[in-house]
Amino acid sequence: MERNSQRVRKLAPENDPLKIGMGWTLEDLEKPQIMVESTFGDSHPGSAHLNIFVEEAMRGIKDAGGRGARYYTTDICDGIAQGHDGINYSLVHRDMIANMIEIHGNSTGFDGGVFIASCDKSVPACLMGLSRLDMPSIVITGGVMDAGPDLLTLEQIGAYSAMCQRGEITEEKLNYYKHNACPSCGACSFMGTASTMQIMAEALGLMLPGSALMPATCQDLKEVAYKAGKQVVALAEQGLKVSDIVTVKSFENAIMVHAAISGSTNSLLHIPAIAHELGIEIDSDTFDRMHRGAHYLLNIRPAGRWPAQFFYYAGGVPAVMEEIKSMLHLDVMTVTGKTLGENLEDLKKNGFYDKCEGYLQKWGLKRTDVIRTFEEPIGSDGTVAILKGNLAPEGSVVKHSAVPKEMFKAVLKARPFDCEEDAIAAILSHEIKPGDAVFIRYEGPKGSGMPEMFYTTEAISSDAELGKTIALITDGRFSGASKGPAIGHVSPEAADGGPIALVEEGDLIEIDIPNRILAIVGIKGERLSEEEVAEVLKERKAAWTPKEPKYKKGVLKIYSEHAVSPMKGGYME
Repeated sequence: MERNSQRVRKLAPENDPLKIGMGWTLEDLEKPQIMVESTFGDSHPGSAHLNIFVEEAMRGIKDAGGRGARYYTTDICDGIAQGHDGINYSLVHRDMIANMIEIHGNSTGFDGGVFIASCDKSVPACLMGLSRLDMPSIVITGGVMDAGPDLLTLEQIGAYSAMCQRGEITEEKLNYYKHNACPSCGACSFMGTASTMQIMAEALGLMLPGSALMPATCQDLKEVAYKAGKQVVALAEQGLKVSDIVTVKSFENAIMVHAAISGSTNSLLHIPAIAHELGIEIDSDTFDRMHRGAHYLLNIRPAGRWPAQFFYYAGGVPAVMEEIKSMLHLDVMTVTGKTLGENLEDLKKNGFYDKCEGYLQKWGLKRTDVIRTFEEPIGSDGTVAILKGNLAPEGSVVKHSAVPKEMFKAVLKARPFDCEEDAIAAILSHEIKPGDAVFIRYEGPKGSGMPEMFYTTEAISSDAELGKTIALITDGRFSGASKGPAIGHVSPEAADGGPIALVEEGDLIEIDIPNRILAIVGIKGERLSEEEVAEVLKERKAAWTPKEPKYKKGVLKIYSEHAVSPMKGGYME
């Protein structure tokens, strides 16, 4: 089998001299050539440390007889982008990183790739990019940051900020929390989108077993990066491509793990987008179907008690998979060159769980304090649901594991806002009352890039009364740290003239999570028949005029013109 790098060398006579010009030897040119792509950069704690693992992977590649080449596409931080228009760039930059990975890989000609990232959009971007390249590939994730004093973690800052604005804590106390919430590099230490997507990468079979969500500061992660570098050379020599590993069964495994960990709702954007790159159709309805009856096991914040570093201490993805083994396809291939079932058996024999147990014992905990058994789950009906109805004909998503039971069935009064800033101001000034349904619209992919509504969810969930008596409904999305009665991804979105654009003050909104319903059931406070509501919406739609596009140039203009529905993954086509 002729390697891709050697085929390209024959086609491009300039290839050899240009590589020699940057220090390659004649011997290097004959070796398996491996792209090492990372999102390293001084952008945030999830990426600032990644070059450590780049160099370890490079060392592993060299020791295995390959030649590595470093490439960089730095990501942005959703946390730093919060509270201003910077967050509008969050989702689109996933696609832009994937584009650069495609460009780097296809313009040069490699035999394999190592992809190194930690966070919300960078991990799915790498998964999308390597799926497009479809060459032998392996993922290394940059782990998770340590918790601060008293196990303080970043997702608590939004709630503390809202409490400070309401006068419940002092600014001095808020500053203490802010200055101590991120004591090291790594992804944020809770089961947000970054942690979820690290786990999804392993669940898909693209990481070395047990390597997702390790503490970023531990020696174990450096060792994993070195081993991954060696392993990708073996994959290149075998010609084991991404499409040989990631199949429909792999995605079904990942979704079952997602249910077990109460993963971020943003996964419903990322998993379908990754599948799309491989020609596989996974949509939000797939999540809804597979979450029904799935066992939720993980006692990790924001829904649970412990910071995310404890996930690794309890045995990580393999420990979760052991508990839900009966629900998984154990015959799928992985980057080890072995099946998932074989990997799980190897981990029992090689001391992996003993090492993890040692970390957990330092905290006086046992594994079941963090990862429940299948027989004694936290919940037994998954963690997310897709709600549909005349308000969301294409669907909407709710993480019901984070919703107060009081809000599983409710009829609320609509309070619509056309931007997040107006909504959060109304909440913090107590204009929003129990029984209200707060709408934030024109925040979908075509409206403003689909930003997170994190501060609004924190303002609601940190309010003891509102957190159990109102709902937030949006065509935008939520942070993986969000909790409370929040329904997002409402589709079609307002900018497309979806029914969410037609909601008016005082309309009655029915939420029925068990029956998967999100519907307008009354107008101006009066309950009406389904046919009467449909007639009113028809009249409103006839009078509705589209808003002027928010962005008239640049990447967000491009994204707004080409993004598909969030129910399909929000990718550009």
